[in-house]
Amino acid sequence: MIVGLLMVGGGAAAGAFGSLLGLGGGVLIVPLLTLGFGLPLREAVGVSLICVIMTSSAAAGVYLERHVANLRLGMTLELFTAIGALVGGSIAFLLDERLLSLLFGVLLLYVAATMARARTAETIRDTPAATDVEAVARPATTPSALERLSGDGYRVRNLGRGVVGATGAGVASALLGIGGGIIKVPLMHLSMGVPLRIATATSNMMIGITAAASAVIYVIRGGIDPYVAGPTAIGVFLGATVGSRLAHRVDLRYLRLLFIVVLVYTAIQMLLQGIKGAP
Repeated sequence: MIVGLLMVGGGAAAGAFGSLLGLGGGVLIVPLLTLGFGLPLREAVGVSLICVIMTSSAAAGVYLERHVANLRLGMTLELFTAIGALVGGSIAFLLDERLLSLLFGVLLLYVAATMARARTAETIRDTPAATDVEAVARPATTPSALERLSGDGYRVRNLGRGVVGATGAGVASALLGIGGGIIKVPLMHLSMGVPLRIATATSNMMIGITAAASAVIYVIRGGIDPYVAGPTAIGVFLGATVGSRLAHRVDLRYLRLLFIVVLVYTAIQMLLQGIKGAP
């Protein structure tokens, strides 16, 4: 009973964090279950995918209602992300858990470093005044179909890079149970020119579909424990509901700082687990 309540509480914290940053909560759920509850990494990944679906379900509706998410861009990238998720799920059971832990840690460190190196100008672009100025200052060119996706003064660029990154995010989602948000948010924000808040909302909308594509394979392989998935998913849903409604009140500077700190801490823990072996 106490363990179940702790899982609900941990899931709620992960869900709130995931909905705020568009990560799906998997970045915290996998370490929580492996380091905190001693669950094998592969089973933690399966449970995390279920929780990611809950996070996306709770948060996506709120973001779409507020017209924050870029629906067309999200669905375009998600087609390739789902393909990557199916591929990743097919090979997930062939890899050693220590290797998965190391991959998890390295990926988190890379994303944290990428966000830390982002220039101040990229953050300024998230403000309405800056986007209006940019829209006026741009040369008069004929935008492509995807460049016309947004009416908020920004243009989506580097679609080819986005497709490749989205496919990789799908593979990472299936292997690590992270929903792919830690790749999609920096990808859209830094490489494709999407403001951070819109990238976060769009990622929240996408990750549920990505996780569902991966979770099907884990269910078929018997890699999901329902007694762990149940309370954790309930907590994630509650936390994600609260987090998504508070997201518009959070300063983007603190949002990014929180993102980096948690990623670095989690990466260190997962790297240590991979080096020492499963707990």
